[in-house]
Amino acid sequence: MDAEPSAATSSDARLPAVQLFTDGACSGNPGPGGWAYILRHPQTGTQREGSGGLAETTNNQMELQAVIEGLAALKRRSQVEIITDSTYVAKGSSEWMPNWKKNGWRRREKSSWKPVMNVEFWKRLDELLQQHDCRFTIVKGHAGHAENERCDVLAVAAAKQFA
Repeated sequence: MDAEPSAATSSDARLPAVQLFTDGACSGNPGPGGWAYILRHPQTGTQREGSGGLAETTNNQMELQAVIEGLAALKRRSQVEIITDSTYVAKGSSEWMPNWKKNGWRRREKSSWKPVMNVEFWKRLDELLQQHDCRFTIVKGHAGHAENERCDVLAVAAAKQFA
């Protein structure tokens, strides 16, 4: 599933294209967690990996942190395809976030307003998404997708440091 790309300008066609593969993991929810990313430049084939974690976190926070860290690692504005197994991150970024922002980072729950969960992560992700031309692709987790599997290995290893 592809989410809609952000609004592109005519100069965006000249931006470098990169792929950002991400995953988050958590042992317990909350519990020790890890995040990981692979950044790949398809034209050159170069890539780099990053990972880290926290002693007390949630799976959704680690999924968000993986995308945050991957985007933060980019040195200049790029066209970024973000490949994730997290529907929460992909839909949150492309579908839900505009209304959250419009409503003061609140979401409607039945007849009342509730604060958006993980709002500090979402605000940081919003800042980074605005610096690039991003689109999301959702892949099925634990289904043999090579980069998703590699990110999972890295994220689980990072989480184990805190277990």
